[in-house]
Amino acid sequence: MSLSTLKNKRERGFLDGQFLIAMPGMEDQNFNRTVIYICAHSAAGAMGFVINRAQNLTFTDVLLHLEMIKDDDAILLPAVARDFPIQTGGPVESGRGFVLHSDDYISDSSIPVSDDISLTATLDIVRAISKGGGPKRATMLLGYAGWGAGQLEAEIGNNGWLNCPANEELIFDRSLDDKYERALALMGISAAMLSPHAGHC
Repeated sequence: MSLSTLKNKRERGFLDGQFLIAMPGMEDQNFNRTVIYICAHSAAGAMGFVINRAQNLTFTDVLLHLEMIKDDDAILLPAVARDFPIQTGGPVESGRGFVLHSDDYISDSSIPVSDDISLTATLDIVRAISKGGGPKRATMLLGYAGWGAGQLEAEIGNNGWLNCPANEELIFDRSLDDKYERALALMGISAAMLSPHAGHC
C-alpha cells in the first residue's frame, strides 16, 4: 500500500491502529526486533512505520538538505527543532520524510490515521517545526513499511508478527532501545518467552 492509497482509503482493516511486533524468527533483517505502527490496512495491503529504529540524521541535517536553512542559521533554530527526533520508518521510499503527529496540528495535506494521530508528508509541517511551532507530539520518519494485498496476513499466519492495539505514549516515546520489550509488555509477554518456531497442531 502506498501513501496515495492511504489518502483515498475508505475501509478500515482489522490491523488499523495496531502495533506489529516482530517475532524472533523474522527473516527480513529490515524488521528484526521492530515495532511497527500500522496506519492503514485493507484488502489492498497495509502501510505503517517502524517506531523503534534510530536514524543517524538530525532535524538540522534535514533542513540543510532541503535548503530551508543555511549552515550559519543552524545555531539559531529553536531548541525544539534542534532536538526534534528523526527515525527510520521502513525500507520503502527511505529518502522520503513523513511526520507522524498528534492531531493538534492539521494542514490541508494532513491525513488522519486514528482519532488522535495524523500523518503529514509535506514541507509545511517541517517549516512549522523549524520555527518552534507544529504539533505538540511528533516524530519524523524516513521511509515506511508497506505490504501488498494479503502479504501481511500471510506473514502473521507464518508466525512473523504479533499484533496488539497501539499505545500513543509508546509511539512518540523517544527512548528507542527498550521499546521492543515495552511493546511486548503491553501484551503481558516477555521477549524471553518467544520462540522463533511456529507451533502447529
